[in-house]
Amino acid sequence: MSKDFTYIIPTPPPEVEEVFAAVEVTKEYYNEVQIRSEHKLYCEWYRTTATRHRQELEKMRGELNLFAWFRRQ
Repeated sequence: MSKDFTYIIPTPPPEVEEVFAAVEVTKEYYNEVQIRSEHKLYCEWYRTTATRHRQELEKMRGELNLFAWFRRQ
């Protein structure tokens, strides 16, 4: 009875499986490349933002602190 099903659903030749495996590896590779490039962009953004925040903090430390005057008792 299982021989009857081979006419309905033929078994794929082994070359097709190799092609699908190569396609899957290629998809995974490009997905990894995309993830790494997005991570690199995020790290660059984070680094520039942190640098800018440090500069703003140093600038604020040099300014006159008005709140300290109001908190004095």
